[in-house]
Amino acid sequence: MSEVNRVGASFVELVGSGALNLPLPGSGETDKRWWGLAGIARQDLSLARLAEGHADAVAILAELGGPPPPAGSRWGVWAAEPPTPVVHAEERDGGWVLTGTKPWCSGAHSCTHGLVTARIGADRALFAAEMDPAHTEPIEDTWPAVGMAGSDSGAIRFDAAPAEPVGAPGQYLNRAGFWHGAIGVAACWYGGACGVADTLLKQARAGRAGPHALAHLGAVDAALHAAGVALAEAARAVDADPLDSRGEARIRAMRVRAVVEATCDDVLTRVGRASGAGPLGSDAAHARRVADLTVYLRQSHAERHLAELGTLLVENASPSW
Repeated sequence: MSEVNRVGASFVELVGSGALNLPLPGSGETDKRWWGLAGIARQDLSLARLAEGHADAVAILAELGGPPPPAGSRWGVWAAEPPTPVVHAEERDGGWVLTGTKPWCSGAHSCTHGLVTARIGADRALFAAEMDPAHTEPIEDTWPAVGMAGSDSGAIRFDAAPAEPVGAPGQYLNRAGFWHGAIGVAACWYGGACGVADTLLKQARAGRAGPHALAHLGAVDAALHAAGVALAEAARAVDADPLDSRGEARIRAMRVRAVVEATCDDVLTRVGRASGAGPLGSDAAHARRVADLTVYLRQSHAERHLAELGTLLVENASPSW
């Protein structure tokens, strides 16, 4: 069975089991939402990518008054906006249709519905669309990845696909929930790093770790603890101010993502140095997890996002220290 088929089947099972009926961000149980995503990611990052997209779509629909998800439906959020290709939306016969190609659609073959950004002139709006084969088609061989191969993040072609607007143009980005969702992604990174670290802990408990490996294990534990504290504190802050009346959601999300990303980089380096080539060559699950996390982290734009955080501080945002 291919990785796409394996992860897709697991996604169907996960949605059907109700395991993705997670608390909404700001509901008072945001920590349960993020730990739920992290737990999935600790086992399978590609599956977590689909789970996070589905959970985010459900939250967006609730926040922006979109159509309620049909029972058993599986959703993606496909909002990549490169210069080309693009999807255009137009009114036709009293409704809206989408036409064009959307790249990087995780769950391209397994999602039944998607939240898709599309251009209306110079504006960008969000639409809910059903993946009807008569109007939508995953484009084969557009995700030849090794890491995150199972996330099935290829392109989808839309051909006059019926769609329903979700919120006003620009509202998808201009809401506190956008930043709450960004931390949900970081929770998946964190879970993936815990999964990578599990391999080193298992080696050490089996007596196969010298003093240098134990030092790496201690450093990994401290880094993951700090990242977990950052996520927990962010969850409390979101629950205390779900609509972002204090205007802190953006900088909070950027800080947490930076902390978690740095932790993941550290974990990947330390576990690799401590455990050597053995697990990468003989443990398929570990090798896949390392490759997946390496790719998934690049959903961050690294120094560009750090520069954005620095700019917010220059513009009088309160520092965290």
